[in-house]
Amino acid sequence: MAHLRPRHRLALAVPVVLSLTASLGFLPGAASAAPLTTAESTTADSPNLAYVVNTRTDHHTIESVKKALADAGGTVVVAYEKIGVIVAHSANPDFGKRLRAVRGVQSAGATRTAPLTAAGTTDEGAVQKLSASEAAKVTRAATAGEEPLEADQWDLRAIGADKAAEINPGSSKVTVAVIDTGVDDTHPDLAANFSASQSANCVGGKADTSPGAWRPANADHYHGTHVAGEIAAARNGIGVAGVAPGVKVAGIKVADPVSELFYPESVVCAFVFAADHGVEITNNSYYVDPWLYNCMDDPDQRAIVDAVNRAQLYAQHKGTLNLASAGNSADDLDADALVDASSPDDSTAVERTVDPHKCFDVPTQLPGVVTVSATGVQNLKSYYSSYGKGVIDIAAPGGDRLYQIPDTPSKNGRILSTLPNNQYGFLQGTSMASPHAAGVAALLKSTHPRATPAQLQALLKAQADNPGCPASYDQDGDGTQDAICKGGTRVNGFYGFGIVNALKAVK
Repeated sequence: MAHLRPRHRLALAVPVVLSLTASLGFLPGAASAAPLTTAESTTADSPNLAYVVNTRTDHHTIESVKKALADAGGTVVVAYEKIGVIVAHSANPDFGKRLRAVRGVQSAGATRTAPLTAAGTTDEGAVQKLSASEAAKVTRAATAGEEPLEADQWDLRAIGADKAAEINPGSSKVTVAVIDTGVDDTHPDLAANFSASQSANCVGGKADTSPGAWRPANADHYHGTHVAGEIAAARNGIGVAGVAPGVKVAGIKVADPVSELFYPESVVCAFVFAADHGVEITNNSYYVDPWLYNCMDDPDQRAIVDAVNRAQLYAQHKGTLNLASAGNSADDLDADALVDASSPDDSTAVERTVDPHKCFDVPTQLPGVVTVSATGVQNLKSYYSSYGKGVIDIAAPGGDRLYQIPDTPSKNGRILSTLPNNQYGFLQGTSMASPHAAGVAALLKSTHPRATPAQLQALLKAQADNPGCPASYDQDGDGTQDAICKGGTRVNGFYGFGIVNALKAVK
């Protein structure tokens, strides 16, 4: 289930931001990007492929492209006219090539390498559920004013979130949308703070807002529910607490119900839906499948970057701050070259060497997206967390089960949060770091309600505590440095501008 993804975006990464902005075009306007045209989508056993077709945004161009699309053997699933993104299905093997030759089309390509089936995540390792006996042990260790399982939440104390909640738990006027595998809003720790009106199922590229459509396909799709609890589990005398227990949380499901992959058209839908429904912050603990890195010299991968970038930029311009996890490959995302042996992940992967400055992890490397690395209880980079100077914006607790063990009742270095069916469990990963940062961003937005996404990102960096590069990072003790941290105490490759601080955020 775990998809290892880097998230890249930094005010520092000027070359990447400029190259993406220049090559991928214009910023979307402020009008609603709600889909205006739909057609019958193909059935689950269709031999079709899905495509994104990116065009100029004038109505005449879009209508002419739709006609060309039909002539090429395609059907429109949904058209987001304000950002010029059309999601289509076609069984024509030359469909992408034909559409790229159409006047007004700026990029077009397949969003997968395998036929459509009946859209990964950045957690590292399987979930460890908390048993009833273990929960009872933790509850006995709770002190006055704590949630029953809070004694195991070393992560809250690490960033001052427990003390911050006493000052400002966050405003119910602020919503964080969890773009993920779905959220079980019936969980007693989530129900009070869940915003159904800002939730949807975006699988396939078209939003379904019918009641419960945002819930996970099954209990094994626990990732989104865990993330939601880290952000906004209520302080209600039940279970755990979130970083911002007073804010609202929404669920936008993008995971394919069978493969659990996060395809581009689903993510495009999610960013547009969040923007058009007044969401202030999105959390993105995944990478867009099927490519770990999307290289701009490949027409299909370029079209994926283009489409998702248009959608997330549209969200930014509507006032939404997007945060994303940096990935669990322990990669230096500022390296000259990286080996990607996992792509494409929907068919047969082929090992390739990529330049992360030219082949982009999406959405993390898109301009304006806050990239988050993971730390453990000792405020050291987690052993699995990807890093890179000029790539990482901020760091936050994601857990470390090997080298950073907390003095808590369960002695578990991972992150405890909510799971479907009223359960609780431990996970670790940059997937867990990003929602901690999103929770702090929600506290900042509660404190500074008029702050723009760019101002929120600046505040997030300003309140962070930077431990600086460690003198040594030989976690396994074999005499070899496991990762090289570049930079100083203001900004560096392990922590960006530092580890988030919830207490400073509310002060």
